[in-house]
Amino acid sequence: MGLFDKIRGEFIDIIVSLDNSNDTIAYRFERFQNEIKMGAKLTVRPGQKAVFVNEGQVADVFDPGMYQLSTQNLPVLSTLKGWKYGFNSPFKAEIYFFNTRIFTNLKWGTANPIMMRDAEMGPVRLRAFGSYNIRVVNPRQMLEELVGTDGLFQVDEVNDQIRNMIMTSFANRCYRKLV
Repeated sequence: MGLFDKIRGEFIDIIVSLDNSNDTIAYRFERFQNEIKMGAKLTVRPGQKAVFVNEGQVADVFDPGMYQLSTQNLPVLSTLKGWKYGFNSPFKAEIYFFNTRIFTNLKWGTANPIMMRDAEMGPVRLRAFGSYNIRVVNPRQMLEELVGTDGLFQVDEVNDQIRNMIMTSFANRCYRKLV
């Protein structure tokens, strides 16, 4: 941490996410020591939602638009009051941006054939494949239950889990048809 970083961290923030990747589900806005200052301006673009975490609690969820944030971090003053914490403010705040677009054409398929017994044909080996789409509907719940403190949460991090759920469901349906 340099002196310039510390001085730069005293200014009021303009918080915006311009992520143009096709696989980012959630992104945490990087702020020096997670000390978003009082009066920071938050811009949420179309296709995004933002979750404001203030002092360890989800404070609000924002739809597209411009907002002014309220925190305990006053420019310069909160750093001076934080002398007993090494001139760091104990009031931490983060913004997580969630991409609400539909992530399309995600693939799934059976790694190995599923064995079934047919009354007429005997043992049958089934294979299946397809594609699915996902979308973030409840960013607060996703942050609390899946993303946690991950600063960059991408499609790959849930892809295997969703594929396994589809495969388990498919195998169970095949088995139920058998019985």
